Amino acid sequence: MKSPPRLVVVANRLPASRVGHGPGIRWERSPGGLVSAMSPVLEDRGGVWIGWDGGAGPAPRPGRVGGVDLRGVGLSRSEVEKYYHGFCNTTLWPLYHDAIVNPEFHRSWWEPYIDVNRRFATAAARAYRRNNLVWVHDYQLQLAPRMIRERKPNARIGFFLHIPFPPDELFAWLPWRSAILRGLLGSDVIGFQTQASAENFVRVAKRYAGAEGTERELTIDRRTVRVMACPISIPAAEFEKIAASPSVRRKAAEIKQQLGGRKMLLGVDRLDYTKGIPLRLHAFHELLQDRKLSVHECVMVQIAVPSRESVPGYEETRREVELTVGRINGEFSMPGKVAVHYFRRSLSREDLVAYYLAADVMLVTPLRDGMNLVAKEYVMCRDDGTGVLVLSEFAGAARELRRALLVNPRDVETLKKTIVQAVRMRESDQRMRMAMLRSNVRRHDVHDWSRAFLEAIDD
Repeated sequence: MKSPPRLVVVANRLPASRVGHGPGIRWERSPGGLVSAMSPVLEDRGGVWIGWDGGAGPAPRPGRVGGVDLRGVGLSRSEVEKYYHGFCNTTLWPLYHDAIVNPEFHRSWWEPYIDVNRRFATAAARAYRRNNLVWVHDYQLQLAPRMIRERKPNARIGFFLHIPFPPDELFAWLPWRSAILRGLLGSDVIGFQTQASAENFVRVAKRYAGAEGTERELTIDRRTVRVMACPISIPAAEFEKIAASPSVRRKAAEIKQQLGGRKMLLGVDRLDYTKGIPLRLHAFHELLQDRKLSVHECVMVQIAVPSRESVPGYEETRREVELTVGRINGEFSMPGKVAVHYFRRSLSREDLVAYYLAADVMLVTPLRDGMNLVAKEYVMCRDDGTGVLVLSEFAGAARELRRALLVNPRDVETLKKTIVQAVRMRESDQRMRMAMLRSNVRRHDVHDWSRAFLEAIDD
């Protein structure tokens, strides 16, 4: 039987970080959905992962973790500021998330974006061997597919966008729209989280890059580019295994006890303005004011993972969240009964699963999200069949998890009614909905996602 082709993964960040000092320095695998998704595939096929280590300075020495070869790309301090904080996270990120905050278009950020993409493409070309598959990931590297093809014309190249692709009336704002599109169209296959994002891309590729074709196949420069919706998922079996662990179950029971046995509403998000955390808190605040819920019955736990805190919009979000939490607790907390528990830090996967097990209601209410894997993680941890998922209709996961309670997070009145519905839902209804949600995630886990995309490149 023919062995599968070796894989060259090109992503903004490496799947591991360096820990220790001097001769004792070593690579340690990082948490995160992309790492969980790609590491098993790389270990099975063999290959190399090209990425940045997150710091300013020269590229780190090559390393190896979990059977995966690592090749670092270095960024200068200026490039971290202009390429990463600037163009990636102050231009592209807000634009691709429906311009929730105004994107900024600074010409001085564009050249560093080109330079860094070229550096990644050069590293990929050096790592490439005949018949390898090259898989480029996400908005930070949209120019890289074309640059890799210029160096390796016969390479099979795939690109996957993990965030939404905006409608044409928003993408049109981008002064460098044609160059971005030509970069992406250097791929053989371009994947998106939803069909809507794929259709948005096809429209702008025809309008601004001269591509021709259908919703599934475009032609440009006498090459065919396949466009597909391929929603990412989670390692479902891994989460089920962690949720069944006696130590994790004990931790979940301790959390419930510490909260006084009250019904727990849980939010787990990066501290990002796209996640809708302030609106979620305002809805809970009003429910307490309206006496539809009380601190004797319910408690909210918000876990906010720090994210890009040097970017101005993120600092404002953090300040609003912390002020709102303080206001709610000042008004409604009682001795031994805090209304909102707020944690601004990362948790280990085991601790996170313990919170999923303890939570009666999971609130996943982003204003815009490519997918949102937290929703799928919660579902797979609910092995007793109970629990209610309240899910924003603007998360990519809403296309699959239709038995969740879907909500428009900007409609605070309806969000409030949905939270009350979730808190009061009969156990029989919970079990019916959760069984369908779990079946969906189990059928379409992360291994199905990577297999489907790689088969498309390999075809």
